[in-house]
Amino acid sequence: MARLDSHVHPKSSDFVRNRAHMLDLLAQLSERQTVARNAGGAKAAQRLAQRGKLSPRERLERLLDRDGEFFELSPLAAWGHYDDEAPGAGVINGIGRVSGRLIMIGSNDTRVKGGAIYPLGADKMIRAQTIARENGLPTVSLVESAGANLMYQAELFAPGHRGGRGFCNQARMSAAGLPQIAIVFGNATAGGAYVPGMSDYTVMVQNQAKVFLAGPPLVKAATGADCDDETLGGAHMHHTVSGLCDYLAQDDADAIRIGRQIVANLTSKHHPVPRAVACQPAYDPEDLLGIVPSDLKIPFDIREVIARIVDASEFDEFRIGYGPTLVCGFAHIEGFQVGVLGNNGPLFSESALKATHFIQLCCQKRIPILYLQNITGFMVGVDAERKGIVKDGAKMVHAVATASVPQFTVLVGGSFGAGNYGMCGRAYDPRLLVTWPSSRIAVMGGEQAARVMRIVQEEAMRKLGIQADADELSAMESTVKEEFLRQSDPYFATSQLWDDGIIDPRHTRQVLALGLEAAWQRDVAAQPPAFGVFRM
Repeated sequence: MARLDSHVHPKSSDFVRNRAHMLDLLAQLSERQTVARNAGGAKAAQRLAQRGKLSPRERLERLLDRDGEFFELSPLAAWGHYDDEAPGAGVINGIGRVSGRLIMIGSNDTRVKGGAIYPLGADKMIRAQTIARENGLPTVSLVESAGANLMYQAELFAPGHRGGRGFCNQARMSAAGLPQIAIVFGNATAGGAYVPGMSDYTVMVQNQAKVFLAGPPLVKAATGADCDDETLGGAHMHHTVSGLCDYLAQDDADAIRIGRQIVANLTSKHHPVPRAVACQPAYDPEDLLGIVPSDLKIPFDIREVIARIVDASEFDEFRIGYGPTLVCGFAHIEGFQVGVLGNNGPLFSESALKATHFIQLCCQKRIPILYLQNITGFMVGVDAERKGIVKDGAKMVHAVATASVPQFTVLVGGSFGAGNYGMCGRAYDPRLLVTWPSSRIAVMGGEQAARVMRIVQEEAMRKLGIQADADELSAMESTVKEEFLRQSDPYFATSQLWDDGIIDPRHTRQVLALGLEAAWQRDVAAQPPAFGVFRM
């Protein structure tokens, strides 16, 4: 496999400018992630400490193996929503290593409204469950929740969407042999009570954990009976009377110790993982900060990104002389073989056909696929239409949608229009989809949208015989452009779970390696393609 040549010059003015811009973006990302991590502020942390309880993130840190990997999913979910009262949407989710095994971890953030569940928090938990199910990961839930946030009950109880979906997923994953483990640290009320109730293993902290469908006030109102928390749903009662509690812990630390032991004792289906000896890229990943231009209209060679995330910077490029606006080839990331597709311009018929062929090859060889997006869309115009861009683009979209191997997507630059579909956007269910702070996602760029709207408006007024007002049209153009700019912002996307998180470009290799390892928890080779390879 040949090593990619790099033409990046870290001392050039373009590189220095791009790097400075990316560092500014990363400073903003770090600042916002810090806000989300410190939900509730110092007062919330102090209240927990006074009660002898660990914070949600302290529990998470103690659960994970020492120096173990952890990729937090969508830490900026709900950013700018709910009057900024729900950092991270009130839940913490991620893939991590516990007792030497990759698992999915979910935690209510009790610092946010007592762990009450917000609509986007429910979506975030369901996304984590989807990842766990697709990759065959056990789930550990760190439970302390007041149940649904009743201010948003209509959104939470939407039939067929959020309402009850998480509990349904728990049951189905348990039935599929994916263990569900709940560790209850405090109150678990109403919907919060069903998480331990639907789990295979339940640990409760004595004198802290309380699990009931309705608390004493509601029981009093409904039945007239007086009772206290411990009698109604205390850990000791559930351990000795109801049978809901399998393990009774002395405190938070003891509960986490028990949880780690449960994970250690889980049986595991070992699948053969074709993993080569890993080696670092030949080029410094630090260079990734200066490769993407601060202006996304300026093109760059996606091979420069590939060279800094794959093993030894080695890349076996496929059909290098055909469809040059799409780069395809085979490589390894931390020893895991991957097929890589990366954009070097809009998708023409030739590049779409090349992609279709390449995706089929990956499916036949059972190789996971990585998409590196920097795409303005499929080519338009008379020539493109006559060459069959619609049918050829449809072949590529069809191949992406029906690929039988795990797929991963990284948005490094633009992700516009149908290009998002052809490069495995969110709707095509990649196992992980992460973005760089430099990314933009929209149906089209703001300037193009504003121009289209102006042309349409001018034509409509012309047909009505009305003289267009240039100032009004310019004002409309400006409004459209600003709105598209706001909605294409990566924080707008991540707040609504359009991705699984914004990452530092330098961490791309590590995140993908963790995702690839997780994918191999299930037998990637178990689903052969339905057809042979059709030459395109």
